[in-house]
Amino acid sequence: MGQSATRSGLLLALAGFALLSVGDAVIKSMAGQWPGTAVATLRYAFGAIGLGLILWFREGLAGFRLPLPLVQLGRGAAVAFATVCFFLGIFLMPLAEATVINFVNPMLTALLSALFLKERAPRAAWVATILAFLGVLIVLRPNTGELGWAALLPLLAALGMGVLMILNRITANVGSVIQMQFAVAALAVPFLIGATLAGHLSGAEGFVVPMPEPSVILRCLIVAGSASVAHMLIYMATMRASAAVVAPMLYVQLLAATVLGWVVFGDRPDLTTGLGALLIIGSGLYLWRSQTER
Repeated sequence: MGQSATRSGLLLALAGFALLSVGDAVIKSMAGQWPGTAVATLRYAFGAIGLGLILWFREGLAGFRLPLPLVQLGRGAAVAFATVCFFLGIFLMPLAEATVINFVNPMLTALLSALFLKERAPRAAWVATILAFLGVLIVLRPNTGELGWAALLPLLAALGMGVLMILNRITANVGSVIQMQFAVAALAVPFLIGATLAGHLSGAEGFVVPMPEPSVILRCLIVAGSASVAHMLIYMATMRASAAVVAPMLYVQLLAATVLGWVVFGDRPDLTTGLGALLIIGSGLYLWRSQTER
């Protein structure tokens, strides 16, 4: 029974992480059709509505009384910042490269945990961080001059997600999973609306928000649904297998992003990107194995 549960957990994680990359590909297909800030706003608004309905049916009004409100607000701000940065990143650079850079998140989370939660970062975390950043530099090196500041967007997204992980630790076990998912989605929306309005009023190219085409609204709805299902699958996976066993399945995102970027958008990865990806993946697996052994 234990082996069977572990196998089913790995399959669920595989499906969940792959589905996240499918959603990223759908987002990239909207490049040039609507600003990334507006896409992020609509995606989280749809997600908050869906999760809010589920929360209402399961917990009633009590489910909307959020514990640790200031921390919840920080979670919303962190995920809003990370989402805007990542969406803009995949609008401006190949999907596979943006995904590779975003994989430094586990290492950044380990360092932030040591700084803010006073959790001692093991030597493996420092080694993994150094290797991961070397991998990022290798991935960015041929494109920095061409992309400019856009090359830093996935890295900022990883930093935002690292902050979210730290705040998630603080809110662990203070409410149900649905309540916590609703909180982060609903509280991200005001920050995303603010970013969207600021971009629109600035008049900057690529940030002015026109009336969206029906296909854009439909794709935002698809991404909201696919992301919610993906996170549910990953959560179910951790119910069947330990987080340490499930964690390496994260790297199926890179494979899915590479294939989708190549087939759908014609972004053929080069040897340099592959080398950087191997360093980042290797650092993550090294950190996972060291934690598993401990």
